Amino acid sequence: MNVEEKFSKFIKDSKRVLKVSRKPDWPEYLDLAKVSAIGVAVIGVIGFILVLLGQLIGL
Repeated sequence: MNVEEKFSKFIKDSKRVLKVSRKPDWPEYLDLAKVSAIGVAVIGVIGFILVLLGQLIGL
């Protein structure tokens, strides 16, 4: 499979994905935003705890 065939297959697959996909409605968008914000907050809290433990231990 050469580069042209790979590119052609990629374009064909991309068109299929775009044809099936749809724009999220407002409640779905809000749910996605909430889940993303919770994920960012959890990662931030974990990082803060690790830094705090490092400071307490003296690393």
